[in-house]
Amino acid sequence: MGVRALEQRLFHLLRSCSTLQNLIQIHTQILVHGFAQKSYILSKLVAFYVASGRLDDALRVFGNVENPSITVWNQMIRGCGGSETPRKAVELYKRLVATEAEPDGYTYLYVVSACARSGLVREGEQLHGRVLVGGFGCNVFIQTSLVSLYSTGGGLSSGVGYARQVFDEMRERSVVSWNALLGGYVRSLDFDAARRVFDEMPERNVVSWTTMIAGCAQNGRSKEALCLFGQMRRANVEPDQVALVAVLSACAEIGDLRLGRWIHWYVEERLCVKGKSRLVTLYNALIHMYASCGFVDEAYEVFKQIPRRSTVSWTSIIVGFAKQGRGEEALRMFRLMLSSGVDDIKPDEITFLGVLCACSHAGLVDEGRELFKFMTQTWGLEPRIEHYGCMVDLLSRAGFLNEAHELVETMPMEPNDGVWGALLGGCMLHKNSELASLVAQKLTVALDPDQAAGYVVLLSNVYACAKRWLDVAYVRQKMVQMGVKKPPCRSWIQIDRAVHGFVAGDRTHKHESLIYEMLGEMTGQTQQEGTEPDILDTLSLED
Repeated sequence: MGVRALEQRLFHLLRSCSTLQNLIQIHTQILVHGFAQKSYILSKLVAFYVASGRLDDALRVFGNVENPSITVWNQMIRGCGGSETPRKAVELYKRLVATEAEPDGYTYLYVVSACARSGLVREGEQLHGRVLVGGFGCNVFIQTSLVSLYSTGGGLSSGVGYARQVFDEMRERSVVSWNALLGGYVRSLDFDAARRVFDEMPERNVVSWTTMIAGCAQNGRSKEALCLFGQMRRANVEPDQVALVAVLSACAEIGDLRLGRWIHWYVEERLCVKGKSRLVTLYNALIHMYASCGFVDEAYEVFKQIPRRSTVSWTSIIVGFAKQGRGEEALRMFRLMLSSGVDDIKPDEITFLGVLCACSHAGLVDEGRELFKFMTQTWGLEPRIEHYGCMVDLLSRAGFLNEAHELVETMPMEPNDGVWGALLGGCMLHKNSELASLVAQKLTVALDPDQAAGYVVLLSNVYACAKRWLDVAYVRQKMVQMGVKKPPCRSWIQIDRAVHGFVAGDRTHKHESLIYEMLGEMTGQTQQEGTEPDILDTLSLED
């Protein structure tokens, strides 16, 4: 067989190659027959290594090429740009510029995309200039990559403004271009602008819907997220697993158990039928949803179904048991986690936060003390202020107020209102008005009136429990002087598929008259049955 025919045969074998083992055999033949510098063969060889996830092998091949063609350069830049280290693509581009090879449209597309993935906005801006000089400014794919680049520019409004400018200059736009701009507004938390872009889109795909839903769910706009999900279903767009995770997060936030259960059914019936493997993040979201809605046993059933659990899976079920006051079960799950034998399953800061919270709710003081030491001495994790807050809460609830106060005073960081509030709550529980007064003084100095409101009210309640009525009157007067007003309490309840929100003293609910009528009947009934109200219930904090 002649040399040219052998070249063609190896090239065709590369094109039809389907396994890594065959690729290695073909690569060996390429080396044996001296074709290691043939660009059209090398580009296919490098592309296959990249597609197989063997980027290091591709780089070794590339490193032995004496004068790579632009096609070979592009394959390497593309491979690095799509890897876990996209910055390497920018480094390769800098090496390319120093050679005789001339960058083309594919080069700029891949390297700009790499800048967008790695957040290299400044380097991307420089490339934007080269794109314009090189005459590629009207390339829709490069323009879309530039929109993505500026949209990911650290969430800055100026970055999104640049993205909008490039977008407006585009003669032709794809749904990918629209999604890139939409994502920029969501990342910059400009939901009004994001909604305008979303409404203007001539075509929406699952990424468009998921971007809006996830953005709302992750930024305290849970009702809006669920509303969008309803619109998505009515538009006959099949949600992907990322969208379902975001919706489950919103369900957990506002307690929409009915929709959460429907998603669980959808996952079991639809995804299984279609043979799609389920992401562990979807299982974790189901656990979080059930636990947040108070159905931790159902959360545990989901946990048992996970084929390969992550640290987040274990942490989610531990926190779920902890929030329901089932401390012993939370600790049992923690012990099972430690003995699971899986190398990548290790407790993190949030796991320890969950078990310390479990100890606090269950009154497991000795176990909490041991775990706090175990966290640092065995796992080398430095406690954050949240961990100190849990320990203070645990000790305060159990009546170890002096130990809790000493822990607060010796913390390596400045205690925040949550830490002081935990100690103040313990003072109220155990009627220690002297320490409560000291804590409240620190809080009122450190916080502004709105933040201090709840704690000043709590101090008033501590004095009331101790029947220190002059101090109660003094605190109330102080509240008036500070302009403090206790923020109203809020609760949620789901009735007939609708989630209703309630605020203390609210008169805007459409069923307000019926609600207050029922409240009056309940109050009258308790009085008739001779139930004595708690002393704190007799104190009106609104006057």
